[in-house]
Amino acid sequence: MAEKEKRRSGATPPGMPEGKATKSDSDREFLSQAGVGELLRGAILKMVEARSDDPIGFLADHFCHLASVTETGTAGCSDGDQLNGPMSAGAQEQQHLNRALWHLRLAHHSQRSAFSNNVRVAYDLLNLTGPCRRSAEVPEGGVRGGLYTQTLQCLCSEGGVPASTSAPLLRRLHCQDHEAVPYDVFRHGVLTCAVFSDYIRQAQRLYAEVCCPDEGPASRALCLAVLGTLKEALETSQGCDAIRYLEASAKISPYKLAQAIAGAQTRGPGGDMDAKEFENAAAELFITRVKVLS
Repeated sequence: MAEKEKRRSGATPPGMPEGKATKSDSDREFLSQAGVGELLRGAILKMVEARSDDPIGFLADHFCHLASVTETGTAGCSDGDQLNGPMSAGAQEQQHLNRALWHLRLAHHSQRSAFSNNVRVAYDLLNLTGPCRRSAEVPEGGVRGGLYTQTLQCLCSEGGVPASTSAPLLRRLHCQDHEAVPYDVFRHGVLTCAVFSDYIRQAQRLYAEVCCPDEGPASRALCLAVLGTLKEALETSQGCDAIRYLEASAKISPYKLAQAIAGAQTRGPGGDMDAKEFENAAAELFITRVKVLS
């Protein structure tokens, strides 16, 4: 009886050809050995966390990133590496920076939980200190200041902010190369740059609203009126978080704006203001309110 049950348990299910059952088992074994299930699960979890509007594009970027990490590998500390110490350390640092930036792109800052998780991952990547590095080169207790500053520069550049516009903000957030940047300072800097990029795009749209391309640059009086309304919105925002400033600038009352524009048409300085001058003035309103953590 036991022998009969044993044979029955190993039998092919009714209606399924024996060859097909064997192939199905072989396919499952292959997928299991290759770790495909874990790869797909990890990708789907990342996509759900990021709430991407482009699932196919997100998954493509995700697997491209995994492939590049796999191909590059992690630099070791063999004798050959020690002979080329500075070059190997620089290449490894660049690899960590690229991976950190990839994680920081995954979720918009408005997705608070996902964004915070990605900032933590990026910080840990940049804070990796291998035995190859001399202790004098990498301060303990945080990301190296120069690497932190480079991360912020990349975020502003990738956010479409011109270097001349982001320069004052980066000077305000700047850390010396030898400094160790703790997580709270790192997160504050990353979030500020992410919000600043959105803010500058809003300022550019504001200028487009008051500028008639066929007539050249917008009038200075009109631009100053709009900037005054923007300043008022920033000053009345609740809290000192950079996100509050972005929210305030996005919620400028149409009535207030129309009122300012109407007033500017009857009084105010003459002349024009081009888009770059307007952008710089709007950026200054934001930057002067950025809190510097230490």
